[in-house]
Amino acid sequence: MTIFWVISALLVLVAMAIFVVPMYKGKEQDEVASRDELNKAFFKDRMDELKEESSEGLVENKDELVVELQQSLLDDVPANAEQAKTKVSTAMLIPGLILLVGVSFGMYMKVGSLDKVQAWNETVARLPELSQRLMDESNPLSDQEMEDLTLALRTRLHSNPNDATGWLLLGRIGMANRDAETAQDAMNRAYRLDPTNPEVMLSFGQTLMMIGDPAQSERARVLLRSVLRVDHTNIRALSLLAFDSFESGDFQQAINYWSMMQQIIGKDDPRAEMLDRSIARAQSQLDRGKNTATSVSVTVDLDSSVQLPEQGLVFVSVHSADGAPMPVAARRVPLSAFPFTITLDDNDSMIPERPMTSLQDMIIKARIDTDGNVMTRNGDWYGQSDVISLGGSTNVVINTKYQ
Repeated sequence: MTIFWVISALLVLVAMAIFVVPMYKGKEQDEVASRDELNKAFFKDRMDELKEESSEGLVENKDELVVELQQSLLDDVPANAEQAKTKVSTAMLIPGLILLVGVSFGMYMKVGSLDKVQAWNETVARLPELSQRLMDESNPLSDQEMEDLTLALRTRLHSNPNDATGWLLLGRIGMANRDAETAQDAMNRAYRLDPTNPEVMLSFGQTLMMIGDPAQSERARVLLRSVLRVDHTNIRALSLLAFDSFESGDFQQAINYWSMMQQIIGKDDPRAEMLDRSIARAQSQLDRGKNTATSVSVTVDLDSSVQLPEQGLVFVSVHSADGAPMPVAARRVPLSAFPFTITLDDNDSMIPERPMTSLQDMIIKARIDTDGNVMTRNGDWYGQSDVISLGGSTNVVINTKYQ
């Protein structure tokens, strides 16, 4: 801000000089010079007349008249001629200078957005504080503070474009704001400035994965693997590669990365449980890919102690292996002779978003329903199977009454 005021003052001084110097110099009024010019003109005219009169024979003593004319011209020139000059009074300049300065700064205050310039400089001065706050999860930045940090960073990077750390920080802000374009551009600049920095490679790789473009994802994998070559215990790189492998359907590779993370952090780390769940999920997907079965066969029989109602139906349902009451698939079968066998598949799923084949293991239940209501009620007879795998078969005996 000091530089701004110094430059402003210099510009005003230049304007004042342009205004004052010509007026101080004054306009010279040279009366002597004006009289000399008049005498010269008169002398020339008179000489022309003498020449004409001499040629006509009207003048006999031309030379004497010329000498007299020259003498009269010399007599009319003062011995010490001084030029008279008129100057502007200093008192007359002061109001003009005051008006010049007042108009200059007044116009700037009106249209120059001085308040915004001051706010901008204050924001730039807060860059160290905001940068530290960005790393403090206990005291997160507000949306306005995030915008201020971005402005301060861009200002610093404008004056120092070779600051790799600054570009890295700007890229992280872009990622936090889901601004893929800003994040990618900033991370790319940081990587060009410091291509061997593992932190830069890691953040750049994460940004490229966030974009979702296949070509960029492959470049991200190359960067993350480069990080592991430098530091094979880098948890963030392993985690990103594991997630990428899982999303791309390479479940075995995802398991490998998560297993490496388990070995690094140990069993006592709070993250170990999460890794166990991730590995189990990937293993489930892997097993599902190996299992091409799409149905399950169920034979339903009736215990001799059960009396069939006069009307009703048999409700056969598929439940997850943990015994959740909400069925994943179901079919209504009219009361008929027992036993009967049916095959359940995805066509019997309750909701399309969760097909029956999404279960690797399941429990089959069969219930005699007398009112057409899918909900169980006291007095209904039912039976259920043990846990079976998709593609298997089981027998269900209806022999228990809901109490």
